[in-house]
This record gives sequence, C-alpha cells and structure tokens, in this order.
Amino acid sequence: MSQLSFPYNRPPLPPFTAESARLKVQAAEDAWNTRDPERVALAYTPDCEWRNRDRFLHGRGEITAFLREKWSRELDYRLRKELWAFTGNRISVRFAYEWHDNTGQWWRSYGNEQWEFAANGLMSRRYASINDQAITEEARRLLS
Repeated sequence: MSQLSFPYNRPPLPPFTAESARLKVQAAEDAWNTRDPERVALAYTPDCEWRNRDRFLHGRGEITAFLREKWSRELDYRLRKELWAFTGNRISVRFAYEWHDNTGQWWRSYGNEQWEFAANGLMSRRYASINDQAITEEARRLLS
C-alpha cells in the first residue's frame, strides 16, 4: 500500500496550459521509464479506466498487474512521449518505445494515447492505440 493518503494532488493540475501539459507528459515518460508498476500506477485514480490495445482495465490493481506482466516480457523497455494536443482536463500524446522479447528480437511500438484527468491531477482515463514493428538491434533509436 502506498504511503500517500488519498485524495491528494498530483501537479500539474487541470485545466492545462501548453507548459503544464508538457510537464505532465514528461512526468509520465519519466515514470514509465522506471519500469516500476507500483510507482506508475500511483499516477492514476483508484478507479481509473484503461484501454491498452485490446485490453480493458479498471482500477489501480489491474493496472499494476498489467504493468508487471508487460515489463516481464518487454525487456529493456525505453519510451519517448510527445505532447500532441491538450484542452481543459485532457491531453493527447503520441509515443514510441523500444524493447526486446526473450528471444532477443527487438521491437519498436508506436501509438497514441488519450488522457483525461481528475481535478486532483490523477489520470482517470487512458485509451492507448499501439502498433508494433520488428526492428534490428542496430535500428534502435531510443538508447538509454
């Protein structure tokens, strides 16, 4: 269980400006690159709604379990996110991440996400569309 008490604020808070939206996107990128499911899950409301590819998740428990499983098979994961658009309490990002599977095959995964935030700055909805492309190790762009 987290040592944080709820509810709490997770700045920057909506409504977003260009600067605060960029900060929110960078904070998400930084957190995801830790590959720490518990840390990442704290950015979401306890009842957060997710769509990730063809999977639908509800709540921090399912999100944490999903991320544990994801990073157990997406090895040496490295992510970059870019602000695409924002308004009010919503942010849209595009992203790319690279990883390899347990056979050594490298992948680049591209996609976009639509985020919606609660007033306290926690994400209440995340909808992600993602496509994968097999790459050679030499073709990697997102080096640590």
